[in-house]
Amino acid sequence: QVQLVESGGGLVQPGGSLRLSCAASGSIFSIYTMDWYRQAPGKQRELVASITSIGSTNYADSVKGRFTISRDNAKNTVYLQMNSLKPEDTAVYYCKYMSLGYVSWGQGTQVTVSS
Repeated sequence: QVQLVESGGGLVQPGGSLRLSCAASGSIFSIYTMDWYRQAPGKQRELVASITSIGSTNYADSVKGRFTISRDNAKNTVYLQMNSLKPEDTAVYYCKYMSLGYVSWGQGTQVTVSS
């Protein structure tokens, strides 16, 4: 099993920045994808960004140019650098690990963008 722990959420003003972290532990395979999702109140969970074990990335159109996903394989940690934050970025952010059909989710971290 793989356990995920997110951190780095909080309250930030519009235009500000936050960096989320997701640390993975347990039986981690060498080939896996890690994603960041978010879920705003009353809305479905949506994919924000993903990164593969070889570093290929993908972003939702709504965050392209503002968010950057990266990973530190030595630390089994994935990051989401969020810049130019907007009120519509307010949501609970979750990280997800996926490898060979196995999926694990973190508990989520709240991001609130408000003045």
